[in-house]
Amino acid sequence: VQLQASGGGLVQAGGSLRLSCAASGRAFSAVAVAWFRQAPGKEREFVAGISRAGISTVYADSAKGRFTISRDPTKDTVYLQMNSLKPEDTAVYYCAAGGPYGSDQYRHYAYAGQGTQVTVSS
Repeated sequence: VQLQASGGGLVQAGGSLRLSCAASGRAFSAVAVAWFRQAPGKEREFVAGISRAGISTVYADSAKGRFTISRDPTKDTVYLQMNSLKPEDTAVYYCAAGGPYGSDQYRHYAYAGQGTQVTVSS
């Protein structure tokens, strides 16, 4: 599976962005997917995860109530809708696939793509 994250950009605090993680290769629908982020000087952290069928989702406390992860199997794409963005959400966001559903350990995922930069101004 090859992953390509996109949709990042510069947004003011309180704004929204939708990130996309497009996959190519083997059946994307057969694997769980997660979003991680890494801010400058900080470790990469789990943001949200979605099960293979898209029925189950899990979020980091920092994302609950503001972010929504979803997937469109017809497009082999997973989305991260981010609302009410805060300056502390500024980071490079990565999607990863092929790990245990809901795992918050990036190293558990078999596939990962390039990140997309999200910058939230105050």
